[in-house]
Amino acid sequence: MRNFPVFRLRVTTPRLELRLPSLDDLDDLADLAVEGIHDPQAMPFLFPWTDAEPASRARSAYQFHFRQWAAWTPQKWTCPFAVVFDGQIAGVQEVSAADFAITREVATGSWLGKRFHGRGIGTEMRAAVLHFAFDGLGAQSATSGAFTDNHASLAISRKLGYRDDGVDVHVRRGERAETRRFRLLRDDWTTPPGFGIHGLGPCLPLFGADRAEGT
Repeated sequence: MRNFPVFRLRVTTPRLELRLPSLDDLDDLADLAVEGIHDPQAMPFLFPWTDAEPASRARSAYQFHFRQWAAWTPQKWTCPFAVVFDGQIAGVQEVSAADFAITREVATGSWLGKRFHGRGIGTEMRAAVLHFAFDGLGAQSATSGAFTDNHASLAISRKLGYRDDGVDVHVRRGERAETRRFRLLRDDWTTPPGFGIHGLGPCLPLFGADRAEGT
């Protein structure tokens, strides 16, 4: 881990810990994916990986993380944090960027096991990764997006202060579907109390970030 210190990085909130998953954590994430993430009639993801059979869904949960770790460079990276709630793996909160050293912009995405819905975890884990991006990496903006019928994700973006940033059109399960884009500026962000970042210093070069703010 000396050469990839991101595995020691932690982002904490009053209820959550965000960390890169261990192999045991990946087992738990795979089990969550098999249990279910959303209602079967809905599809919140641009790539419909949850439409696959359970065994394939479980493998996808593993392979996604391996792919991101293998492809990581300071110029283009995706950091998929496992979300830990009450000692249990609850989902994934991702943050990614391209040319962050220049753009100072990140994008976020996430999923949460269905049995953890309705507890405010989705909002808290998004806030955690925004704290990491703005106060840890020194980001100037963060983007997110969701299908127009993904009301939970849209509500989180609006609750956290994002501004509308336009509409995109996609094909979802063979039909036309729109997503709404959102953007949050650093000046519009206030870190909630009780949030922290641990072990960031050695990781900064891997994120293309030359300094940490507020850590």
